[in-house]
Amino acid sequence: MAEKLNSMRLLERQKIAYIARDFPASIHSADGVADYFDLPHKMVYKTLVVLTNAKKPCLVMVAGNHALNLKLFAKAIGQKKVYMAAHKEAERLTGLQTGGISALALPHKNYPVYIDESVLQLERVLVSAGKRGINIELAVADLMKITKAKAVACAR
Repeated sequence: MAEKLNSMRLLERQKIAYIARDFPASIHSADGVADYFDLPHKMVYKTLVVLTNAKKPCLVMVAGNHALNLKLFAKAIGQKKVYMAAHKEAERLTGLQTGGISALALPHKNYPVYIDESVLQLERVLVSAGKRGINIELAVADLMKITKAKAVACAR
């Protein structure tokens, strides 16, 4: 059983069903998590920290088998250009280690949250719980509701 994290407490307060899934903390990628649990890569989402021209961070969730297309994402959110935060900057902005960044663990930051529209084809996904080595499986609708995520075309 996974340790209790703030993301789990948030889901429990909102009475949202989830499954905590532990895996070796040495796995730092969504694809690695999918392989570990023998799941389709499209079911495990990674959370990326992206900066707008105004240097304002936003969180973007993309399936493990996709890459974020920065031009497509910028267009989707009405920006001329966006930038991927470097690992150290992402960790500084979120207070979480890369490989463990999670929109579920960061509601207090009030960062805008986006998710690639391909998620709308799925019923359930796995996302980081806010710590390397622990993912949360939950319904897509619940993830989008609790994180206030907006589905956009942003991956290839």
